[in-house]
Formats: sequence, structure tokens, C-alpha cells
Amino acid sequence: MSEPIRILGIDPGLRRTGWGLITVTGTRLAFVASGTVTSNGDDDLATRLCSLHEGLTKVVATMLPDEAAVEETFVNKDAQATLKLGHARAVALLVPALAGLPVAEYAANLVKKTVVGAGHAEKDQVGAMVRFLLPKATADTADAADALAIAITHASHRASRARAATHAAAAGPGAGRIARAVARG
Repeated sequence: MSEPIRILGIDPGLRRTGWGLITVTGTRLAFVASGTVTSNGDDDLATRLCSLHEGLTKVVATMLPDEAAVEETFVNKDAQATLKLGHARAVALLVPALAGLPVAEYAANLVKKTVVGAGHAEKDQVGAMVRFLLPKATADTADAADALAIAITHASHRASRARAATHAAAAGPGAGRIARAVARG
């Protein structure tokens, strides 16, 4: 039997950043923990980002994941809101990277397709499938459930990403661009 891999999923948000930790052993998934890191909406942007950084740093230090996965930012009609979400996402990428963890990124539609089977699933469908796939999961918020879905997606795609990187490395120079594109999803 293979060693369990601890995967931290992160659903970035400026008000609420959800996180979820699972283990994957072979094809078996198990819930470990989940939660939400929050920032005070009355604080300035820099202070809010510090709050998210401190909270996620505590999660990584306490939970000791082996790998991390972060949801990619989707662009909405409000450019200012998209930019602020991008700042929160940068913190979500930075914290595990500073801890030396490999960090994968997944589009929201891929997460929904992997977990629910449809790329345009609703949040309640994602939550229901997370509870089905991880029966012991206790996600206190929709953001934590989404983070668990991101971790499940990484568990599902991590082997194919590793194979693509290995094949690209064996193919020689120039193939690295292809491997990076595949690794981004």
C-alpha cells in the first residue's frame, strides 16, 4: 500500500478563504479537516491580505500538507472585484509555496466537472458531492466545501500531471512549455 499524501485545497477569497485537507492513499480519499480564514471587511486591503496570510500560514504549519491546490480566478463583470480576488489568490499561492509545497492550480469549471460531472454545477451540487465522496467531512462554510472539492480535483488529476511532466522532460528541450501548459490544467 502506498503512503498517504496530504493535499490542501484552497478556495481564495478576500473576505473568506476556504481550506480543506484530505489524504489520498492509492485511490482512497479521506477527510482530515477544513475551515475558513477570514479578514475584516472594514480593514484596508494590505491588512486584510496580512490576515489571510497569517491564517493560511497557521493552517499549513498545523496541518502539514504534502501538496496544495488553488482555484484559479475567474473574471467577472466587476474588474475591481476581480483584481481584489487576484490579491487573495496570490496569498493562497504564496503561503504553500513559501512552505516548499508543490502548488497546482485548477479552473473552477474543471473542479465542478471533476467532482460533480458537469462544469457548470451549482454550489449546492458541489457541496453534496463533497459530502458523498468524503462522508466524514464537516465543512462549516461553502468556501470550505469548495476547498475540499479543489483538493479532490487535485487528487484526481495529480497522477496525470506527473506523467505529463515526466514525458515532457524525457522529450527534451522545448517540451517543457508543453508540460507547463498541461500542468496548469
